[in-house]
Amino acid sequence: MSISNRPVRVRFAPSPTGYLHVGGARTAIYNYFFAKAMKGTFYLRVEDTDRKRYNEEALQDLFRDLKWLGLQWDEGPGCEGSVGPYFQSERLGIYAREIKKLLDAGDAYYCFCNEERLQEIRLAQEQSNAPVTGYDRHCRNLSREDAEARIAAGEKAVIRLKVPETGITAFDDVIRGRIEHQNELLDDLVLIKRDQYPTYHFASVVDDHLMETSHVLRGDEWISSTPKHILLYNAFGWEPPIFCHLPVILAAGGGKLSKRKGAASVGDFRDLGYLPKTLINFLALLGWSPGDDREVMGIQEMIDAFSLNRINPKAVAFDEKKLQWMNGQHIQRADNDLLANVIRKGLDELKIDTSSFNADYLLSVVGLLKPRAHFLTDLPTMAAYFFTAPTEFDEKAKKKNWGEGSRSIAQSVRNALEPLSDFNAATIEQAFQALSESSGHGLGQLVGAVRLAVSGLSGGPGLWEMFELIGKENVLNRIQIAEALMEK
Repeated sequence: MSISNRPVRVRFAPSPTGYLHVGGARTAIYNYFFAKAMKGTFYLRVEDTDRKRYNEEALQDLFRDLKWLGLQWDEGPGCEGSVGPYFQSERLGIYAREIKKLLDAGDAYYCFCNEERLQEIRLAQEQSNAPVTGYDRHCRNLSREDAEARIAAGEKAVIRLKVPETGITAFDDVIRGRIEHQNELLDDLVLIKRDQYPTYHFASVVDDHLMETSHVLRGDEWISSTPKHILLYNAFGWEPPIFCHLPVILAAGGGKLSKRKGAASVGDFRDLGYLPKTLINFLALLGWSPGDDREVMGIQEMIDAFSLNRINPKAVAFDEKKLQWMNGQHIQRADNDLLANVIRKGLDELKIDTSSFNADYLLSVVGLLKPRAHFLTDLPTMAAYFFTAPTEFDEKAKKKNWGEGSRSIAQSVRNALEPLSDFNAATIEQAFQALSESSGHGLGQLVGAVRLAVSGLSGGPGLWEMFELIGKENVLNRIQIAEALMEK
């Protein structure tokens, strides 16, 4: 069956050598969306053949981050009939079988040149202004018998692909069109390393074929490697998958995105208080459009709109301010029970006891705070004064809202609120309006002083609703206590 007629089957294939950065996460998102939109399969393949850089902690972080994002692979633990995720380090026998086919066909050869010689070749090529391929094919014409005899004698060798020395290798990219590469500029790439592990190029091609990968969606840094992969497919007589190379993500000020310029790991964004939905939404729009002006979108909404022809090949900038704005939008849309759990857990960490407050009270706090929150990590500190009276007061707020005469204002507010038998937002507002008119103090002056007294802060949700929720007795007591505390 031709690749174009196969069911969609795509993969995310990270190397467990470091954190999952935003570019890698976007690649995973696009593969996941495409699989779901096309009723296909999304599988995970861990490319762990670089044993010197392998990091077990990075691997576990990868699993955690993908699951936090909700990008559950279709073949893996917990999936019915699962056989994965795949680990390339467990497939060495397969690679040994496949490399033998290329050696037997004369399409690959043993190379005994060491790194020192290769460095000398590169230097000579640079000095002569010749194309820098990195290798001069010195061992290409060694006989198979001689090579195996040297290996039997203890010499170490890599196995290289015999790349055509002339002609053009081309492929069609879904979003970039026809891409051609001069073969004379290509190295005889290494397929099997001296440690007998496959290189990325070899293992990736073998696995994509045997795992029946229909489309390869990956970063544009792999464009220069794709002609090598095409030559490998040709050598095996296999049909290549359909390629789609995704646009590069730039720093906001231009240039390559780096850790210093905002390329935090997925785990960093989780710890900063971002919702997984936010990060997926934001990263999805870095290079893809739903075809209209929608920005804040749900996961299924994006899947329904997703197609490869809506990916723009042009580089796109990472705008962290927009990411922060989008997080606030998603928090406003978030389930109140989820946010309530965030608050309760955060307050427990702050050693603030919430056990005497029922679930309805906590949900009411969420309702007041969520329109003002930009990060999940904001919520516990924003919510603290709903559960315990402040003992400290923000210094800037104190300088702005508490001065000479503030104690008198606080006392007059207490006197105005004390008679209220029905303590709700409407009656509280009426009492403040009446006090403002009778005392000559502006409403803002009254609100600023008592908000600071009750919450310890200068800002927050609407004062009338806040007072109603905290309750008359607590409000009056806090104002009275604050009068004394702030006079010290």
